[in-house]
Amino acid sequence: MRALILGSRGMLGRELAAEFPGALGLDLPDLDIRDEAAVRAVLAAERPALVLNAAADTRVDLAESDGAHLAVNDAAVGTLAAACRDGGIPLAHVSTDYVFSGRGTRPWREDDPVDPVNAYGRGKLGGERRFLESGVKGFVVRTSWLFGNHGPNFVDAILKQAEAGKSELNVVADQEGRPTYAPDLARAIRLLFEKEASGLFHFANSGVTTWYTFAREALRLALFEGVVVRPCTTADFPRPARRPAYSALDTSLYERTVGERPRPYVEALEAYVAARAARLSRIAPTTAA
Repeated sequence: MRALILGSRGMLGRELAAEFPGALGLDLPDLDIRDEAAVRAVLAAERPALVLNAAADTRVDLAESDGAHLAVNDAAVGTLAAACRDGGIPLAHVSTDYVFSGRGTRPWREDDPVDPVNAYGRGKLGGERRFLESGVKGFVVRTSWLFGNHGPNFVDAILKQAEAGKSELNVVADQEGRPTYAPDLARAIRLLFEKEASGLFHFANSGVTTWYTFAREALRLALFEGVVVRPCTTADFPRPARRPAYSALDTSLYERTVGERPRPYVEALEAYVAARAARLSRIAPTTAA
């Protein structure tokens, strides 16, 4: 079963390639998913057994002032879903915890009311709705706090500051969520396809945390325990786009569907820190004797 991965050069797209051997990967400039005619032409020519949409515009703050993100996150999802429906091709699409308001005290379920607090969340919600209304086979997976080996992410940013010699860091402590390791999300998508799942699912690694605690654990695992991490509030770091204060996702439906629980985020974080260290050691310049 040959898959087609859209957004194949991104953090998730690269991990999907490992889960779906032999997949065709396309990304800009080879294919722009905003171009409906080009998308339909690729589907007709390649006739994939399934399509994995990892393409997205994730510039959350820019979305507040520039509506260009809607073309990828909203409208293109609808045209892609329609094209896959017409071709009888199952589709998986990735969405976000930012569709929720953040005003909650327990992890959000798939059927909880949505109420995005920023433009990015509204755009991603629009994409979800277009998918679900299209009648295409497949599923949407909402995820949160993604980190991984093939792109910029929060953990990498924290460790880079420590590696640069910074001895004190201020990190937001009043936002809670569930981190997600990109390889684990890619595996979850494969498992859902194998179960012929349909509809809307949540996936994230187990355990609710704050950015502050997440940063401390990353530094500890990377042996930067001498770096002082100070908790601060969201108000201390104003940004154009509001962030939901509590966006932890309930993964019970995923667990019932595939028959297993996501591994703890600390375990996944440990795997990432080790993989990152190995990667950096391979690319570090050698010193002549």
